[in-house]
Amino acid sequence: MIKPLADRVVIKMMEGEETTKSGIILASSAKEKPQIAEVIAVGPGGNVDGKEIEMHIKIGDKVIVTKYAGTEVKYEGEELTIVRQSDILAIVE
Repeated sequence: MIKPLADRVVIKMMEGEETTKSGIILASSAKEKPQIAEVIAVGPGGNVDGKEIEMHIKIGDKVIVTKYAGTEVKYEGEELTIVRQSDILAIVE
């Protein structure tokens, strides 16, 4: 298990086929990098760069992240991304 430190969050980008309005199915390789992800692990927050950071994200949240944010890692066959909480723009409800 990956345990993020400080204000970092481990996310798994959501993939899958997408159908256009005209019915064309786009494979995940034919479209831009997705920006919606599921939160897999959350760091403890605390004092980060001299500021007290409270974590507002929890495991299982679906979130929207900034494009090209974070560091991509492969762990136990899964492709994950580690981002800072500040790279998360919104929680999808």
